[in-house]
Amino acid sequence: MPQNYRPWLPFGLAVLVATVLGSIVQTQFNLAALQQLGADIPPGIRLRTTAHDLLGFSPTLAALVVAAFLVALPLTSWLAPAQGVLRWLAFLLAGALAMLLALIFANAVAPMPTLIGANRSLAGTLSLMFCSSLGSLVFARFSGAAR
Repeated sequence: MPQNYRPWLPFGLAVLVATVLGSIVQTQFNLAALQQLGADIPPGIRLRTTAHDLLGFSPTLAALVVAAFLVALPLTSWLAPAQGVLRWLAFLLAGALAMLLALIFANAVAPMPTLIGANRSLAGTLSLMFCSSLGSLVFARFSGAAR
């Protein structure tokens, strides 16, 4: 593979991790909200719905993650300490903050109050931020950005 593609591989993997995990979180929060309304959601439906959302919802979430990571990951690579635990912590926090800011922006421009259902609760927002943090750590690990 040509050398100029190498920086994009860790970025793509980070986006994939954050998007897949975030999509799963989004689905589970939506299903939990339906259960609170009295809906019966057996495990088979939960699994099929999750798979459906991985195909249908993931592109929307991926767009948010890409936009957030295009700013956060290079900036963190440049600003974070050169090595050690503080560098890992910087990437962890950068991923969380990037998702929070992406959600705030998306909600500000979306025609509905919240674009992503899981973002309706603090627990859902924190869970999405955690998924983004994991993606950010994947970038740090495979790009060599965190030593």
